[in-house]
Order: sequence, then C-alpha cells, then structure tokens
Amino acid sequence: MKNIRSLWITFAIVVGVGFSVIGFYGFEIYREAPPYPDKVVGQDGTVLFTKKDIQDGQRVWQSIGGQELGSIWGHGAYVAPDWNADWIHREAVFILDEWAMQGHGKTYEKCDPTQKAVLRERLKALIRKNTYDPATKTITLNQDIVRAIEHNTDYYTRLFSDDKELAHLREKYAMKENTLSEPVALKQLNAFFFWSSWACTTERPGKNITYTHNWPSDELVGNKADGSLILWTGFSIIMLLLGIGILSFYHAKSHKDDVHEGVLPDEDPLKGLNPTPSMRATLKYFWVVSLLILVQVIFGVITAHYGVEGQGLYGIPLSDILPYSVTRTWHVQIAIFWIATSWLATGLYIAPAISGKDPKFQVLGVNFLFLSLLIIVVGSMIGELLGVLQKLDLDTNYWFGHQGLEYVDLGRFWQIYLFIGLILWLVLMLRALGPALVRKHADKNLLFIFVMSTVAIALFYGAGLMWGRHSHLSMIEYWRWWVIHLWVEGFFEVFATVVIAFLFVRMKLLDIGTATAGTIASAAIFLSGGIIGTFHHLYFTGTPTAVLALGSTFSALEVVPLVLMGYEAFHNYRISKITEWIKNYKWPIYFFISVSFWNFLGAGIFGFLINPPIALYHMQGLNTTPVHSHTALFGVYGMLGIGLTLFVIKGLSAQKPWKEGVIKFTFWALNIGLLLMVLISVLPVGLAQTVASVNEGMWYARSAEFTQTEVMRFFKWLRVIGDTIFAIGSVTLTYFIIGLKTGWSLKHD
Repeated sequence: MKNIRSLWITFAIVVGVGFSVIGFYGFEIYREAPPYPDKVVGQDGTVLFTKKDIQDGQRVWQSIGGQELGSIWGHGAYVAPDWNADWIHREAVFILDEWAMQGHGKTYEKCDPTQKAVLRERLKALIRKNTYDPATKTITLNQDIVRAIEHNTDYYTRLFSDDKELAHLREKYAMKENTLSEPVALKQLNAFFFWSSWACTTERPGKNITYTHNWPSDELVGNKADGSLILWTGFSIIMLLLGIGILSFYHAKSHKDDVHEGVLPDEDPLKGLNPTPSMRATLKYFWVVSLLILVQVIFGVITAHYGVEGQGLYGIPLSDILPYSVTRTWHVQIAIFWIATSWLATGLYIAPAISGKDPKFQVLGVNFLFLSLLIIVVGSMIGELLGVLQKLDLDTNYWFGHQGLEYVDLGRFWQIYLFIGLILWLVLMLRALGPALVRKHADKNLLFIFVMSTVAIALFYGAGLMWGRHSHLSMIEYWRWWVIHLWVEGFFEVFATVVIAFLFVRMKLLDIGTATAGTIASAAIFLSGGIIGTFHHLYFTGTPTAVLALGSTFSALEVVPLVLMGYEAFHNYRISKITEWIKNYKWPIYFFISVSFWNFLGAGIFGFLINPPIALYHMQGLNTTPVHSHTALFGVYGMLGIGLTLFVIKGLSAQKPWKEGVIKFTFWALNIGLLLMVLISVLPVGLAQTVASVNEGMWYARSAEFTQTEVMRFFKWLRVIGDTIFAIGSVTLTYFIIGLKTGWSLKHD
C-alpha cells in the first residue's frame, strides 16, 4: 500500500507540474506570437493588405482544405508545396533577378559566385529586417518586396484558379481546377500566404532568428539552423540516454514475474459472464468500427494514388467531385472516429462488467450515443465536402464545413456535438461504475485511475473548442496539439492501459496489486514526457525558444518507456500460451503484441527520428512525418482498437472457438502491409526529401521539380505493394467480424 501511495504522489506531481508548464508557456506563445498588423503598406503609403484581409485569408485557406492541401509552417499535407517555403523562395528569386539585371545585365543564376554572394547578403539585410511598428501596428515594406509580392500574388491567383499555363502544376500538386474562383477570396488567400511567410523571414525584435526559428531552410534569405537547435538536440539525446538508464535500473530493481502459471484458473473466468443489456448494446459499435476501417482504407488508397496521378484515379477525373483535400481529410478523420469509437465502446462494455449491473436507462443512453456518433460522422463528412467545393460561405463553413486543421477538420457545430457526445459517454461510464466506486475492494486504485482517464478523455477534447474564427494561427496550433497529442496520444493511452489491466485481472492472469502498481507507474512515466513533450510539435509555429527547449527535452523522455516494449510483447505472448482456455483469446492478445512492436518502431524509433530540433528543422513537412504517423496512429492505436474490438466481441458472441484461417491472415496482412508501405515507399521518399532539404532547402524538397522525378515516382508507386496487402487485410477483418455474427467465422462441433 505504501508503494501505491508513493506512485500516486509521483503521478500527481507529474500531471500538476506538466500542465502548469504548458499552461504558462501557452500564455507566452500568445504574448510572443508574430503580430497580425492592422495594415501592410509600401514605402509610398499604398495599403497592400489589412488585418481583415489576412484573417479572412486564413479562413479562405481553411475552407479549401487548409492543412489537407499543402502545408503552412510545415504542418499539413505533402503532395502540394509548403506554401511558405514556396512563397519565400519565389519572392527571393524575383528580387535577386531584378537586382542582378539592374546591376549586371543578367539573371541571378548567371552571375559569378562573388556577385551572387553580394546579392544574397543584400537580400538578407532587406528581407530579415523587422519593419513592424507596434505603435501603429503597421508593416512597411521596401518597394522591391512590394513588386515581389505583386509577382507572387499573380502566380498564386493563377495557380488556385484555372489558368491553363499552370494546369500541369495543379495536377502535380493534386489540386482541382478552380480551387478558388472569387477574386476577393484569391486576394485574401495571398494576404495570408504573405503574412505567414513574413513571419518565417522576419527576425524577432532584438534577436537574430525569425519568428519561426529560421524555418523553412533557404540560404537565399539566410534561413539556416541556428545554434539553439543543435544545443537542444544534443541535450535531448542526453536526456534520452539518462532516462533509459534510470528506467532500466528501476525495472530491474522492481520487476517480478507477474504471471504465475501454477495459480491460474483451469477455466475461463469470463465464461460465466452474463452480459447486461447495455453491454450487448455495444455490439453494433464494433460492426460499425469494422466497416469504418474498410472505408478509411479505401480513401487512403485514393489519397495515395493522388500522389502519382494528381487529379484522377486511373484515368477517372475524380478530383472534380472528390478532391485530394477531401479524400485525405476523410482518410485521417475516419481513422480517428473508428479508433476512438472502438475504445469508447470498450469502456461502455467494461463499466457494467465491473459493477455487475446496468443503471436505469443505460441501454437508452448507449443507443442514443451510437445514433449521435453516426450523425456526426456522416454530417461532418458532407460538410467538409461542401466546404472544399466552395458551396458554403466562410461563416457557414466554419460551423458546418471544413476547418482545414489536420485531425480536427470537422466544422465547429460537429465539434460541439462530439464534445457533448463525449460528456454523455462520461455520464454513462460514471453511472455504470457508481456501484463499484462505493464498494470496498482490492482494485479500488485501479478503478480510480480508470475513472480519471475516463474524465480526461471526455474533457480534453474540449481543447478543440478553444480557438475561434479569427484566432491567431500560433494559438490554433497550440490548442490543436492539445487534442492530438494529449487527447489521442496521452489520455487514450492511459485509458487503454487500464482497460487491458482490468481485462487481464478479471481473467485472473494478473495479480491486482501488480496490475495497479504497473498501471499507475506506466501512466506517470508516459505523462512525464508526454505532457510537456507536446511542445515538440510547436518548434516552428511562431513560438519562443523556451518552447523548443522544453519540447525537445521532454519529447525525448517520451521514447524512454518504449525501450521496454519488447518485455511487454513477450509478457503478452506468454499470456497467450500459458493455459488451454486462454488460446481462445489468442488473436486479441496477438494484436496487443503488435501494439508493443509498433510502439517501439513507430512511436519510438520513427518518432525520435523526427523529434530532435535539428532533425525536424530539415524534416518538418516531409514524408518522414507520415512514416511516424502511420506506424503510430494505425500501428499503435489502430491495432489496439482492433484488439479491444475482438476481445469484446469474444465476450459478447457465442463461446464457440474461432476459425483461425481468416483472422490469422488478417493479422499478418495488416502488419506486413503497414511495414512494407513504410519501408519500401514512404520512408525512402522522406529520406530523399531530407537530403534535398539539407542541400537545397525546404522549398526544393517539396517542389514538383523534385517530388515528381522518375526516381521519386518509382518509390511512390512501390507503395502499391504494401497498400494492397494492407487493404486486403482490412477486407478480411471486416469479413471475419461479420462472420462472428453470421457464424462463418466460428468452429462448429
């Protein structure tokens, strides 16, 4: 008991300190974010843009898909350019060519090295100077920059409309014709592109780094990695090694064998479990989960194909009705929906099993929540399509359309509806757990952390409601990553750990004391790096240097517990073998084993590949990011969701053993397909882009000139191998799960 108390104190300190730090620096981000000027003027006083133009331009960008079509500050999709890197380089080349023609009678590229060096230094002095006046809230621009802006505005206006000369680029960027057609909207979009790029090249007052820490890299404007990136990268590696050493010592000191084969039950303890009506009502959630997996994979295949055939699918002009920005949105959003649904439904199944009975109207609540989730999924998808097709005005789009923010693209109305749904889920969970909470029993501590994670899941999605229509982009990114990192990667992880512990305890495979201590310790260790580690997503989003220092240090600690994933995998493997009856749960446990593998590879190795500041400086916005996101999101959370789904269905369906052929094929197809997708396609493309980013700059690594070369297209096409195997696995998974209802997946005497 003393050990448990110490663990709770440690957990409380970790959570308290973590949220105090990110709360304080949230205010610092707000205070030091690059300013929105009231107006941008030339030296002659001509007004180029107003604050309203910039803010409405941000909303226009969001309405066309935002981060699902190219990226801003490195966050977003990867087929189209990073619009900041592209804008900056075009602006620089225009000015340098003008000066070179005036001074030497030839373009910049034809100048000799000495002439180029002089021109570059002149450009750096001009473009990096901060001409924002806080008193008047005005940015005053040199006329050379004004002409470059006019040049860029003309180019992007033609690119985002239907200029035939740029049709080849739209195809390579997976942009539909007439992404925007209204002249006012096009002007506003250019205002936003200018401002967000200005923040990348303009030095903070009194410092020699820009608002985005000199990101994106481009030698022409003097954007290169500064010393702080290297310093904090080195420090993060030291913290990683230190953390691994301490955790290894703690594990060796405190570890004891928690699987005692001699005292395991002879029969399945869950065999006699009589599911309550609300537990049985969760079964339809898992049928929908299996169908959503299939739909998500279909949109993933279409989205990946847009990378080689930008406006069609094997000759079918699909982009007219389903643009890339829509299929990518749906691919990502449906993944979040089905993974979250599988976990939420597991909670609704587990809660009455713990307390032993249903509260009054529990079935009604479970059914109403199910209907609400269906409405949110379908309604938000329709709204996002209408938004990208520009069928909604900006205000309607904000409420019902496409917010243009990766992972939280759904309109504000659907966000609020989902938040209310999560609150309803929380109420249903607490009502079901109520009788267990008031009883005295040995697993009270485990139950308490289960309740805490349940409350956190419901409430932390509310962070997605903290920005509004005109919020600063830096603050939107701050709160967006609360949802992605803390909600999805943080408290869902804790929730899943507790659920698995409860399942194994109820099956009498784990001792309650060991499970409780292990769960609290795991949560404390994970959150010690995970809470403040949220900042590693915010290095280059207009944040102060302290955010970079904290993010790099604590994100390294996130990797520390993952080095012991091999032990967890072996532990689960032993569990699957120790008794005859446990073999009935072989495949759910195997999916838990794959979670350990992907946690180590996807979250650990591929995560740390891009997390250190100097690495992310050159990799942000490249295909090294989807290497991590695919293997962590589907590899960890997706496989876990499938494992929980199979576990619950096993408890709800007939106790007959399963036929192994289809589910065995499914397991290996999903894991091998995902591995091949990454190793032979996405990772080589990302590494090649990294080399290009280091040697030439981010603009080149994301340009059609580089990404559409024959070699790069070859590696993109190689993705078909892994994608096909993975897609077949998703089909057989749905087939198998449906067969558990129809009987074709069950063995018959």
